[in-house]
Amino acid sequence: MRICRFFLPGEGARLGAVLGDDVCDLTASGRPEFASLEALLCAWDVLGEGAAEWLAEQAAHQPRLASYRALERPAEATGAYLLRPTDAQEIWAAGVTYYRSRHAREEESHGSGIYDRVYAAARPEIFFKATPNRTAGPFEPVRVRSDSRWCVPEPELALVLTPQLKLAGYTIGNDMSARDIEGENPLYLPQAKIHRGCCALGPCIVLPDEFDIEQPATIACAVYRGGRIAFEGETRTDQMVRLTSELIAYLGRDNEFPSGAVLLTGTGIVPPDSFCLQVGDRVEIRIDRIGALVNPVERC
Repeated sequence: MRICRFFLPGEGARLGAVLGDDVCDLTASGRPEFASLEALLCAWDVLGEGAAEWLAEQAAHQPRLASYRALERPAEATGAYLLRPTDAQEIWAAGVTYYRSRHAREEESHGSGIYDRVYAAARPEIFFKATPNRTAGPFEPVRVRSDSRWCVPEPELALVLTPQLKLAGYTIGNDMSARDIEGENPLYLPQAKIHRGCCALGPCIVLPDEFDIEQPATIACAVYRGGRIAFEGETRTDQMVRLTSELIAYLGRDNEFPSGAVLLTGTGIVPPDSFCLQVGDRVEIRIDRIGALVNPVERC
């Protein structure tokens, strides 16, 4: 099953379940668990292992509002459209979880060795990525920093977690990065990673019963410029050197997430050094069994 958030004219943000190609309006039930994704994630912890089955049963009794494909479009005043699949959750990220990322970040830091060491270390790199207001949804703009001349997308599998850090589902993430700023000094990582429009999530949340992490999935990214492909690349989730359970465990050490959290799991797609995102580009990230996340590029 899939969960989505969508905007319904005259009603506002709604929580929906995707059954086949139809979207059921869960919020229309009036149940408090469906008032927001935050409420659903909190209920997930209470329901335990039966949460997915309970959700499917509830969705089956709700009216089917529209085709999911009909919601996959930019915002319009006259029709329903997809929103960012999360609401109040913080976004965190893991780094250097693929060999390609380790190699690229070691090069940009001029061979300092810190990325080689963290790649093989017991403790993974985990950092704060974005607040909800810094995060774009489907068809909303991601942004490149005004003081950077080398910004790239980082396509990633994202984990959606409950307040107790139980895995509720998966979505697609784009960890926008200013490589020149990070490369100048690793201590500049927060400036390279955190700014307005620095992250995108979408298009929906796929529950674990539909996305088995043990079955490798292809992650593909294409950047379109002037109607042509300016960059494309792909990787697979089985190229990740860390277990998702390991990343979740480290995220939760001495930390708490009352609204739940999103954890990006790192990238295995790194554009060449000659590539930089430009205003007007369109970034498309696809992951098998999840869908596509599409965002235009603007400058902060």
